[in-house]
Amino acid sequence: MVRKLAKYEDYSRKEVHDIFDPTSPFTPQRGVWGFQGIVPLSECENDFVFFVTFGRVEAHHTFEEGVTTDGVLSWQSQPKQKLETNRIKTLIKHDHNINNIYLFLRTNKKVDYTYLGKLGYISHDNEREQPVYFKWQIMDWELTDEQAKRIKLELEPIEHTEIKQNVLVVSDPPLQTNKILGSNTTQFHGRHVNFDSNNRLNKQLGKSGELLVLQHEKEFLIRNGRHDLANLVDHTAEKEGDGTGYDIRSYNLDGEIKYIEVKTTRASKQTPFYLTIRELVFSKQHPEAYFLYRVFDFDETSNTGGMYQLNGDLEQQVKLQALTFKATTI
Repeated sequence: MVRKLAKYEDYSRKEVHDIFDPTSPFTPQRGVWGFQGIVPLSECENDFVFFVTFGRVEAHHTFEEGVTTDGVLSWQSQPKQKLETNRIKTLIKHDHNINNIYLFLRTNKKVDYTYLGKLGYISHDNEREQPVYFKWQIMDWELTDEQAKRIKLELEPIEHTEIKQNVLVVSDPPLQTNKILGSNTTQFHGRHVNFDSNNRLNKQLGKSGELLVLQHEKEFLIRNGRHDLANLVDHTAEKEGDGTGYDIRSYNLDGEIKYIEVKTTRASKQTPFYLTIRELVFSKQHPEAYFLYRVFDFDETSNTGGMYQLNGDLEQQVKLQALTFKATTI
């Protein structure tokens, strides 16, 4: 009987093969399923299984690998692969909303692999190749200390940069480009970031970003002598709940109302974020008064992040990609 796929359970290569590709041949230590680290899945183009063994050495290259306490995987390609290798270009363009990468990891080549979940692309090092260095978020990360201990996985602490507390650093919106830039080597080795779609903690993350923007708006009005307006700034999402189309009601210095929607992620300025149809419609109805405050690189420990603003009809400000559809039978 073929086993079901379940997070944090152990599987042999043969068992993984039988789950994903049972009609193909399997030969131990041979072929795609019996030997390779990256296995493409035939049923869906650009879906893969990753078999990862920590501590291995190949072609005199020792792999820099690890998993952080918040589920960020450091991973390298095969030593001969370059940034322009077709497989590498496919992985750099990976969109977890469309395609799946299933991670099976072990810390000793003599034991079975543990299924840790699906991967989402975070970044790659755009200065080093042969091999190419990646960071991936393990989605819906829930590994306990006991489970990590069982598979002998030593989780790395999250690195934090020493910066001021309770600060939003305002910047310009990112330039639109179809090219995935990655990170230079210094940035790649810098602060680990959790992934926007690791949804378990996103509600608290969103509220933290809203509170920081709320503070930012009040301080701006007070600095400019509008204490009266600062007292009127309202955290609408907290009082009325989701569904209004915006999170904060604030004011310009001339007293004109501002409807502010806050989108917060731990990841970089270029990271996509999610909009609801209500938010899009409201921005169309109030284009002059509607503002999207995009908080990025948010750090809960210091309550800091970067921020840029978009003003107007959001459909004219961002590129939209449909992920789910409401369907009725024709």
